[in-house]
Amino acid sequence: WETCWFKVELSIPPAWAGREVHFVWESDGEGMVWRDAQPVQGLTKEGEKTSYILTRSLKESEPHSLTLYVELACNGLFGAGKGSMIAPPDPDRRVTLSKAELVVFNRDVYELLVDLEILLDMAQLLGEENQRSFQALYTANQMVNVCDVTDPSTFPAARDLAAAIFSQRNGESQHTIHAMGHCHIDSAWLWPYEETIRKCARSWVTVVHLMEHNPELTFACSQLGLIPVPWQAQQFEWVRSWYPGLYARIQDFVAKGQFIPVGGTWVEMDGNLPSGESMVRQFLQGQRFFQEQFGRICSEFWLPDTFGYSAQLPQLMLGCGIRRFLTQKLSWNLVNSFPHHTFFWEGIDGSQVLTHFPPGDSYGMHGRVEEMLKTVKNNKDKGRVNHSAFLFGFGDGGGGPTQKMLDRMKRMSDTDGLPRVQISTPDQLFSVLEKESSQLCTWVGELFLELHNGTYTTQAQIKKGNRECERILHDVEVLSALAVARDRGFQYPASQLQQLWRLLLLNQFHDVLPGSCIQLVAEDALRYYTEIRRAGAQLQEEAVQSLCRDLLQPEARSTQSTLVLNTLPWERTEVISRPGPDGTETLALVTVPSMGYALVQEPFVPPQPVAVRKQEDGSVTMENGVIAVCLDTMGHLTSLRLLDSGRSSVPDGCYANQFALFDDVPLYWDAWDVMDYHLETRKPVTTLLKPLEITLAGGLRGSVRFSLQVGKSSTLTQEIVLDAACPYLRFLTQVEWKEAHKFLKVEFPVQVRSTSATYEIQFGHLQRPTHWNTSWDWARFEVWAHKWLDLSEHGFGVALLNDCKYGASAHRNILSLSL
Repeated sequence: WETCWFKVELSIPPAWAGREVHFVWESDGEGMVWRDAQPVQGLTKEGEKTSYILTRSLKESEPHSLTLYVELACNGLFGAGKGSMIAPPDPDRRVTLSKAELVVFNRDVYELLVDLEILLDMAQLLGEENQRSFQALYTANQMVNVCDVTDPSTFPAARDLAAAIFSQRNGESQHTIHAMGHCHIDSAWLWPYEETIRKCARSWVTVVHLMEHNPELTFACSQLGLIPVPWQAQQFEWVRSWYPGLYARIQDFVAKGQFIPVGGTWVEMDGNLPSGESMVRQFLQGQRFFQEQFGRICSEFWLPDTFGYSAQLPQLMLGCGIRRFLTQKLSWNLVNSFPHHTFFWEGIDGSQVLTHFPPGDSYGMHGRVEEMLKTVKNNKDKGRVNHSAFLFGFGDGGGGPTQKMLDRMKRMSDTDGLPRVQISTPDQLFSVLEKESSQLCTWVGELFLELHNGTYTTQAQIKKGNRECERILHDVEVLSALAVARDRGFQYPASQLQQLWRLLLLNQFHDVLPGSCIQLVAEDALRYYTEIRRAGAQLQEEAVQSLCRDLLQPEARSTQSTLVLNTLPWERTEVISRPGPDGTETLALVTVPSMGYALVQEPFVPPQPVAVRKQEDGSVTMENGVIAVCLDTMGHLTSLRLLDSGRSSVPDGCYANQFALFDDVPLYWDAWDVMDYHLETRKPVTTLLKPLEITLAGGLRGSVRFSLQVGKSSTLTQEIVLDAACPYLRFLTQVEWKEAHKFLKVEFPVQVRSTSATYEIQFGHLQRPTHWNTSWDWARFEVWAHKWLDLSEHGFGVALLNDCKYGASAHRNILSLSL
């Protein structure tokens, strides 16, 4: 991830007067040309950018000697993996500079070759039943006959033949393709956050350079919120800080309507795992940035590459001023082909947004005939709409559009036999789709990607950090808001909270929170979570000190009293642990009002204490007047009864809290995928290291502990806790994980029958089938949820809650949590 600099001294021969002169540079590392202390163009072999135009026609008055600098990165467009794109970075990788030359570029030959490429593609791809394919073929043949490669004076006649074909117009009913330059840059993926700064500069300076010579070019730029170190802001802010000259040029093209910021969120976040509040903050920070920098908010939500889309997103979009949505990721579905490309998407509250998937199923098109024909052929809403998007430019690792892509599409702007192609903008596309929308279909609920289900579980520490930091920031804001209401002198920590939120939002990028990133990125993410925890704890302490200053004075309370705060909007009665007079932890049962506090002085005696009993066979029973449980020596939950109903939750002969290990060998995307066939490799965890033993004998709390060996070399220790007056059982699980290509889950078979299970999502819940009747059902063999999933029938149900997990499933009567 280092860069090196080359000083390039050029001397153009006077004999090249009137000629177009290029500086050619080919290497397997990404490069950028600097001229007069400013970046002028990216050089990326994989992105078909290997030359920089020094002059389009060398004049005597132009300098013939000049000095350039090339900054060369020791990584390619897709990082530095060894042998495979998704392999870990190779620390011994060497970058080779294979060509550095000064050349004369023959523009006439280039134009002829582009003409012939389009004609030959038409001849091959339009089919024998289409007369246009033969017209294109015979025209190309005539061009070869007319053209003498040794005599440039014959070139215009050959080009005229091609122009005659390209100028034959379409009928009015032809499909219109809205082409937009695009350059998807993953904020962090196969490269660290810091490398993305340079990727932005290389890509965007190339786009600006193209715009200066192609005033019709439009470019949709969707990345905003990225920070390489704590407290720096977004990609635009990066460029403004690191490349102020480039930023000024970008601002000019934004004003002209060519460089078009889209997106609406701080980063292109994961579409499933962030909490509802996190998603609101993504839109809040993104839209605020648009308003401050460009004087308007974004009307399109642009999220082309994330791994599924929550059913809550339409409501959040509408609440943030967005009525249009573009993505293409569902074209990656492994099982079912999504039935629409243009449709209304309806969320869990009935909110609807106009949604468009580019029918070419890509955000990195190259402007070829084949791609145009595919866009029309693939379109699943023919007859309903007659317009579609076409995003062209190298992406994922940056790169963006090229001159050749534009030149191809100029020839196809309105050519009989091909769809009409126009350089357009997101607003122009969606405006015409809105006019054509009367016959569009509606899709209700989540847009579930039938692939990459492993991203709900990969990198457990990142998942845990995200959930914990979301909770910390919630608590800091609640306590700080209460402190302001109580004490006008308290300074609400708005700027500190914005910095912490932006750091958390950054880590929700769609290759970081899902865990599909290199180790270097994961280490950065964990460091950012540590910073949020540290700063959040400090802000929380300051708010509590202000809010409860009087209560915290030594004379205001006895030495035995404890202040307990509740940051949730309902009254809670729970057992807490507090320091005793001798420094040891003591337990207390407390009731704390909604968004309030309580002073705990004398221990509150529960109406019925927890009873813990060991049976002759080594099993243990625990009961608290609300529920009664029985656990065997392996830690299996063999019985769970709700005492009021007398109803048992665990079927006879079944074990709940059953750990199971599965093989995890996907077809390709290792960190991303878990395939359906992993379910055929289930092996219950049965190797006991330490049998069940009682650790707390009852009263306010009863608990037991046991340890298992998981796989060849991993260990699992679990403490099972039942508190007084508590309607649920807690499982505190610690795993020392040392397995490779294995997948650990815990299963809870329950005595409930229902054809659907309920899963918590952002600000609501979603029902999914518990059966596999159709391919749409079984493709959801592994799904995501937030803090709970529930299986209920009339009058009775069982819920499985968690504090840091997302992968889950409910098949028939088995609730499963992926660990």
